[in-house]
Amino acid sequence: MRKIALISLTLAFPMVAHAEIVTPKVLVITMFGEETKPWLENLQLRKRIAVTGLPKSAPDVVCNEDLCVMTTTMGFANAAASTAAVALSDKLDLSKTYFIIAGIAGIDPSKGTLGSAAWADYVVDGGLFHRIATSEAPAEWKSTVVELGAGVPGEKQAWGAGTEVFEMNKPLLEAALAASRNVTLADGETATAYRALYSQPAAKAKPGVTSCTTISADTYWHGAGVATELAAHAKVLTDGKADYCTSQMEDNATLTALSRAADAGRLDFGRIAVLRTASNFDRPHDGQSTAESLAAKSGGFGPATQNAFLVGNALAEDIIAHWSRYEAGLKN
Repeated sequence: MRKIALISLTLAFPMVAHAEIVTPKVLVITMFGEETKPWLENLQLRKRIAVTGLPKSAPDVVCNEDLCVMTTTMGFANAAASTAAVALSDKLDLSKTYFIIAGIAGIDPSKGTLGSAAWADYVVDGGLFHRIATSEAPAEWKSTVVELGAGVPGEKQAWGAGTEVFEMNKPLLEAALAASRNVTLADGETATAYRALYSQPAAKAKPGVTSCTTISADTYWHGAGVATELAAHAKVLTDGKADYCTSQMEDNATLTALSRAADAGRLDFGRIAVLRTASNFDRPHDGQSTAESLAAKSGGFGPATQNAFLVGNALAEDIIAHWSRYEAGLKN
């Protein structure tokens, strides 16, 4: 009787075929809703893929035939967890996919202005080091950032986590710059008026597309003092190669998750591009306090979210339109 019951149950509930695995040419990774919004508004992304492990506020990867977009939600923990969930999901085949991390950032006014777009050459962790309070540091120290295992500021680190620095694929970086250099960028009257308060020529200029180093940290730091310390930290970790210009809160975490997936054979780490657009300056203008600068309504947020789409999509369109060039990967 027990065997008959099992047979009857099998006939009543036949096995369901597995859903088709999605194979995007491009996967865009955004960090919060306002970064995601322009992609949803400008592209026809009608396919929704629910992925276990994504946050309740952004539970789906949304796609068309060639491109998908996901939202990690903000900060290191969310970025790593969400990216790992998608990278390891059996619902997607990402073995040939190009990844575009596209979000907003702070910017050094000597390197760019509100709305500017910067493709990363290096991505540096701005939190993995020793630090003591300025009031407790030796008088001769010019920084309170001491590398892991080092004894004084500026000394090379003696040990580390292995996620402090990611160098991005140079041929892909060059392709991203070529595809997006002539994009007409969004701007605004408030941003124009605010940038005019700065003395640096780069800050006063119209937004453009460039390449430089981005620094990640869960802490939303602000001010010339911290920025100077972290720019020096990036140079120490890269033997002087890193040229800091943007600050953000996720990229080392996102890249760590993607590198683990690459180690597992799920994706090609050489197919990742990191884009950050400037929503604010990372320090005050002359005559402004750091606290005032942090709280200022600079007008950069709107142009930055739009330009992350405009510039990121320029690379995405180039990859999709010229897949025969990109399919095998871009190698040094």
